[in-house]
Amino acid sequence: MFHKEGYQIIIISLLLTSGFIISLEHMIDNNELRFFLKLLCFTLFVLILQFFRNPKRKVESDDNSVLAPADGKIVIIKEVYEKEFYKEKRLQVSIFMSPFNVHVTRYPVGGEIIFSKYHPGKYLFAWHPKSSELNERTTVVIKNKVFGDILYRQIAGALARRIVNYASEGKEIVQGSESGFIKFGSRLDIFLPLNTEVNVSMNQMVKGGISKIV
Repeated sequence: MFHKEGYQIIIISLLLTSGFIISLEHMIDNNELRFFLKLLCFTLFVLILQFFRNPKRKVESDDNSVLAPADGKIVIIKEVYEKEFYKEKRLQVSIFMSPFNVHVTRYPVGGEIIFSKYHPGKYLFAWHPKSSELNERTTVVIKNKVFGDILYRQIAGALARRIVNYASEGKEIVQGSESGFIKFGSRLDIFLPLNTEVNVSMNQMVKGGISKIV
């Protein structure tokens, strides 16, 4: 199953791959070289398919938990000053998504969207310390009955060129449902109250809508 955000790219890639493979029959006489180029084209197409995959998941809502908003590896757990919305110190937990991860993003908690803003920006590598401030990104804040205001931020990486954000202010959302998509490598930050005890550790692999951050 593939995500709807990838349909256009998948169709275009299929047409280009098919056209190039057919043209190789007339352009290249060397059988070994022709086979290698066909294999390369096919491999690239398969990589695009796997990037836009959207496996079905059974999300079990839990009002007393904050779920991971994306698949990937925990790369940051630290206190930071969040200056866009809170303007105070918060506990930041960051998930790095490689091109091989599922890139669907999900709401970590349920509640009401009270803030949603898109910021154009640069395309530094997602693990760069300044990427959360300088890269293309979206900031979303959910008002939750248990945890208060929870902020998460989609951050484009060096390869990403488009962030899709479904959150709109005033919208009531369900924990674990799809909140957007980031194309081709990225990072997702979530900001929690300072006294929060997290259930994850550095370099741990998590699954969006399944793993519990808190």
